[in-house]
Amino acid sequence: MKLQTKILLQKQSNNLIDYNSNMLLLGSCFVENIGKKLDYFKFKNTQNPLGILFHPKAIENLVSDAINEKTYTEEDIFFHNEQWHCFDAHSKLSNTSKDDLLINLNKNIRSTKQQIQESTHVVITFGTVWVYRSVETKEIVANCHKIPQKQFTKELLSVGEVYTSIKTLVSLIKSINSEASIIFTVSPVRHIKDGFIENTQSKAHLITGIHQFLNQKSSIANRQSFYFPSYEIMMDELRDYRFYTEDMIHPNKTAINYIWERFQEVWMASIAYKTMGEIDVIQKGLQHKPFNPNSEAHQKFLQNIAVKKNEIQSQFLHIVF
Repeated sequence: MKLQTKILLQKQSNNLIDYNSNMLLLGSCFVENIGKKLDYFKFKNTQNPLGILFHPKAIENLVSDAINEKTYTEEDIFFHNEQWHCFDAHSKLSNTSKDDLLINLNKNIRSTKQQIQESTHVVITFGTVWVYRSVETKEIVANCHKIPQKQFTKELLSVGEVYTSIKTLVSLIKSINSEASIIFTVSPVRHIKDGFIENTQSKAHLITGIHQFLNQKSSIANRQSFYFPSYEIMMDELRDYRFYTEDMIHPNKTAINYIWERFQEVWMASIAYKTMGEIDVIQKGLQHKPFNPNSEAHQKFLQNIAVKKNEIQSQFLHIVF
């Protein structure tokens, strides 16, 4: 009996991820779920330098500003609810100190350019195409920071606008890094606050815009840009509410683990699996809570873990436990 409709995935034939890879992850909160897996297994990666970004224009603006070496000034930030904010960044960067916010924004935007230049893989996860445009500046913002909604107009990006944004995004990345593989995916997290029908329309625009770009005949699209179906895996293979958290919107730990395993099938080099297994043993050992920390058995256990750590770190200098 088949109790699932499985999505057929094809293993990539080149530029697979291993412990020499360097990844940049940009986009919605689902990026951070996969990012935690990469952190756990000690892959080189950078996640969302300006925090979570949900829509294509926000990610396009980040990459454009980074490559063009934008410098943030007082004109780019504002004070609200006892903190300083920037419309380009997530609220996790917001700060009670104006100077600290500007320092962090400029440090992170500079590091983003360096990371784009050095990345072997750029993973971009879009969450929605519903955007908010400032009534005052006419600019689309990445985050509203709980500013009253009357100061924005809410818009749905068209398929054409999604396509154009993706095309610009890829061209920008390729302008300073022609070798990186760019992996697009759509977040399985439903944006129910927009409405059920509106969320479906938004995901449809994203998926159509991505594939419209990938299906064009230009060398940029066909050679090094790809799609990973995380949204489709959640909707089809995990078509049950037991795979969601209590809010019935976000994937739970089981779902995240499952999608991570499917991602490994497509993108992980076989040479990486042995090291991943060794790191998993170390990580579980470090999390182990002994009944008797002073026992001889536990001291030997710690020595064994230390030996394993040294062996891994001697092979891969970037790994720190």
